[in-house]
Amino acid sequence: MSKVTLRLFAGAREAAGAGAVEYEADNLAGLLSQAKIDFGEQFSEILDISRIWINGEPVEGDFAISNGDEVAVLPPVSGG
Repeated sequence: MSKVTLRLFAGAREAAGAGAVEYEADNLAGLLSQAKIDFGEQFSEILDISRIWINGEPVEGDFAISNGDEVAVLPPVSGG
């Protein structure tokens, strides 16, 4: 298991009540599944429409994650 930091922004941060959380996981799918369990339905809904970045690079699908990786959850932002 790799120790990674899950960074949460905007609505994801509000739903989780935290800006960053440390996790141990081997892949992105496992990490996000655990976060959904930990933070509940509102967070899960936001996560489902968010972009995921690993170490500053956008990713889609499942990825292996390594010790020290930073996984960012970036919800859509509206404004005007």
